[in-house]
Amino acid sequence: MTTRKTAGGILMLMALTALPSPAQSRFPALLDAKFQTAVRDAEAGLDGVLGLALKDLKTGKAFLINEREVFPQASSIKIAILFEAFKQAEEGRLQLDEFIALEESRKVAGSGVLYYLGRPSLRLSVHDTAVLMIVLSDNTATNLLIDRVGMDAVNKRMDAMGLPKTRLRRKMMDLTAAGEGRENVSTPLEMMTLLERLWKGDILKEPYRKDFLEILAIPKESPLRSGVPEGIDVAEKPGELEAVRCDSGIVMLPGRPYILCVMTTYLKRDTDGNPVIAKISRLAFEHFSRLERSSEIGRVVSDK
Repeated sequence: MTTRKTAGGILMLMALTALPSPAQSRFPALLDAKFQTAVRDAEAGLDGVLGLALKDLKTGKAFLINEREVFPQASSIKIAILFEAFKQAEEGRLQLDEFIALEESRKVAGSGVLYYLGRPSLRLSVHDTAVLMIVLSDNTATNLLIDRVGMDAVNKRMDAMGLPKTRLRRKMMDLTAAGEGRENVSTPLEMMTLLERLWKGDILKEPYRKDFLEILAIPKESPLRSGVPEGIDVAEKPGELEAVRCDSGIVMLPGRPYILCVMTTYLKRDTDGNPVIAKISRLAFEHFSRLERSSEIGRVVSDK
């Protein structure tokens, strides 16, 4: 009888010991799986090709789809140009407050306002030119910066950081180069890596890092931004070309910042690209904000 009681006690102790502690709860992993299924459903419903790189900057967890494939970047390549300008400023090779003259021969059409300005003359600081490039996606401003920092310098910088598939191959609105296949490209993984290293301060020190992120976070109309509530900073740059839509950025959710890079190409309908990026952005924000507000077992304590 004593042996049976002892054996029963041991079995009960083993059962209690096997119960997971709150810190070992499987609930976050279950939510991760549901989120990933929802994103894959959105990807499967797109008549085109989609690539994605998502990283939780708090935990380091990543979710990837076609992450190593090369996608056209359209205006999202301007993130790399902006980085090169700020890196050269950090190295003392240019000054952000130095002026660039806007000449009529350097103007190109498309996005922006500089095409219509500078009559009879106009000079812009490197910093202001960068703001126009990112916020208004000004193509003339972009080409002025490319001339100032050098196209080869951008690509060599990417090589030095181990990002060989991120390439600036032409200026904005150079349709001849585009027709020859010289497109500006990157991969979801490489763009995510660039943004992560910028966020961590590995490749750009203060105050340049802070200024860089502030420019990227100036509000602009974009699919990634549309999936995030007002009041949350989003440092990002969207891009659009025929059959191509993309957006890469950092969502600065307090306590749970994350990087989201979504790229689409071969779109059957151009109008399908931005909505799927916006949907994935909304899914990501809802997922991470719920995890950030909740305990390991799902309790939310609020002022309500």
